[in-house]
Amino acid sequence: MQYNWAEDDFEMLPGVGRLGHSAPDDNGNYDMYHGTTRAIAHSILATGFRQSSDGMLGCGVYLSRDLQKASRYPIDHPVHDKVVIKVVVNVGKVIAINHQYHPQRKTWHDYGFDTAWVPPNCGMVKSGLEEDCVWDPSRITISKIINPKPVQTYGARGYM
Repeated sequence: MQYNWAEDDFEMLPGVGRLGHSAPDDNGNYDMYHGTTRAIAHSILATGFRQSSDGMLGCGVYLSRDLQKASRYPIDHPVHDKVVIKVVVNVGKVIAINHQYHPQRKTWHDYGFDTAWVPPNCGMVKSGLEEDCVWDPSRITISKIINPKPVQTYGARGYM
């Protein structure tokens, strides 16, 4: 079965930005997405986000302003058990980490940054899609859960 990821509504709160190819503005509020399993989503709803212990950008909460990127996670997990958590993030001070050997790739928070942003098509992410890492989970407000929607396919049938 095929699935499609889409939001039921495209209403945004006043002052909240959407996906763009440019860096998030310092102290801006943005809609972002976090892909996970249904069980982990229930845990996050109950207790909030927690920092990962490590990752491409070090510790933090990994998000994207791109719903399609978030919908891929967890990678190699059955789609019917995936959900995407839509959030609003106040990004604080943002640094662009735009190559693998960036000197602050995993230490950006030590330099006073609240969010690390990986630009699209910079060679850091295999998909070529943007990614964000937010150091402090208290900057994240959960908006809703987005479930995958089965896509109806219609095949042609031949008659003899």
